[in-house]
Amino acid sequence: MAIAPEKPTIYTESRIPHPIPTVLEVPPELRDSDDILTVNFGPNHPSTHGVLRLVVDLDGERVVGLKAVVGYLHTGFEKNMEQKTWWKAITYSPRIDYLSFQNNELVFVLAIEKLLGLEVPPKATWMRMLLCELNRIHSHLVWLGTAALELGAISMFWYCFRERDLVLDLFELVAGYRMHTRYFQTGGLAEDIPPGFFPECRTFVERMPKAVDEYEQLVDQNAIWLERTKGVGLLSAADAIALGQSGPVLRGSGVDWDLRREQPYLLYDHVDFAVPVYPNGDVWDRYKVHMDEMRESTRIVVQCLRRLERLEGEPWTSDDRKVVLPPREELHTSMESLIHHFKIVTEGYRVPEGEVYVTIESPRGELGCYVVSDGGPKPWRVKFRAPSFVALEATATCMSDALVADMIAIVGSLDTVMGEVDR
Repeated sequence: MAIAPEKPTIYTESRIPHPIPTVLEVPPELRDSDDILTVNFGPNHPSTHGVLRLVVDLDGERVVGLKAVVGYLHTGFEKNMEQKTWWKAITYSPRIDYLSFQNNELVFVLAIEKLLGLEVPPKATWMRMLLCELNRIHSHLVWLGTAALELGAISMFWYCFRERDLVLDLFELVAGYRMHTRYFQTGGLAEDIPPGFFPECRTFVERMPKAVDEYEQLVDQNAIWLERTKGVGLLSAADAIALGQSGPVLRGSGVDWDLRREQPYLLYDHVDFAVPVYPNGDVWDRYKVHMDEMRESTRIVVQCLRRLERLEGEPWTSDDRKVVLPPREELHTSMESLIHHFKIVTEGYRVPEGEVYVTIESPRGELGCYVVSDGGPKPWRVKFRAPSFVALEATATCMSDALVADMIAIVGSLDTVMGEVDR
């Protein structure tokens, strides 16, 4: 039976493997030993958070070698988007990261609007912020429930999905769909905010802080949870920066960086929120960052609600008829509106020639979208910078001195979505 060693503190020298930073090689003194067992962990395994394959070398129960193999969920989303009009391509982006669908939708729409030089009404901007923060809470709830389930905290899964269902109810109330809503479109929103949304959303934000307290009461004093998370999966600040980490993984290693504050987009510079940062770089600190972020996202939603309630009756989308679909009621009375509607849906709108890179702070970190337009109705090039893909690069570094049981906690703490990794 393996005995867990003393929990180490954060290290000072770099632990990034050499020569390949993403592959943990078996030490030379063990390479020819008959004691090394190579096993496949995944791709069909619930603890890999999707179809991730880890080729693991074990010396007893200690991980001495590891290589992450991706590509089992390759969908070709980016190439598909290049074959669709700008208007139709919006539908693809939420499906890249199916837990952070609103944020993926937002970054592509922002890229189009930047190329067009299109101004978005304040009401649409505030609503986009509100929904993106609800989406952050939704993503963190799924992460917390599934990561806790893998460590044996089964009750947490049901608690988290209780609140997750309430968030999905709000999405359904706004857009008619619980996921992949396509509610953000070039110029603003697809529809005006429905009358019953504000009271329902206010009820949720009053409930959510108490729910986060309940989650912490379940596990924060649990001896098994503490043993499985504290001092496990260490990643120093220097190594996190060198590996290009962002989001909760970076902030859990003590680096105070959040694009919503450092490079504000939408109206994040008009709201008050804190950026949770923890110094120890282990699974526990990454867990605590997620917990605090749910509280801060709730604060942002409350501030957005106050602003939106004062914007009742204001425009919710741009009035540029060359880009935005005309109101449906005009189609029966205006030939010009009917023509614009027909051309946008069938041919799409043309975007000026140019290239742009837009970044936002998704639930998993820096989500970037690089778009090139040749002046036609379709994107010439679409490329996403997926934070999940970058997070997987830290797997080998975090696995130093880990037991096979620790591997479950470490992979889960990196919060990867394989649809975003493979695209």
